[in-house]
Amino acid sequence: MARIIEMQICLGSSCFSRGNKDIVMYIKEYLKKNHLDDRVVFKGSRCMDKCSNGPNLMINGRMIEEISLANIEAIMVREFGNIK
Repeated sequence: MARIIEMQICLGSSCFSRGNKDIVMYIKEYLKKNHLDDRVVFKGSRCMDKCSNGPNLMINGRMIEEISLANIEAIMVREFGNIK
């Protein structure tokens, strides 16, 4: 049985104003396209208290800061490339 991965994205106003709406859409599409949506629980978080370093993403309790559309694909490949 495949392990379930928990992923949260900060949807606080600071992170949201820095482009998290587009990042959320990218992540959802990436998970679906790569057949990971049944293995990854992806949800929003109100605030991760790291506003100055946002947007922020947490994967299994590990914080990834300063995510953007420019680096999210590399993050997804690094984190999920080997679980198919």
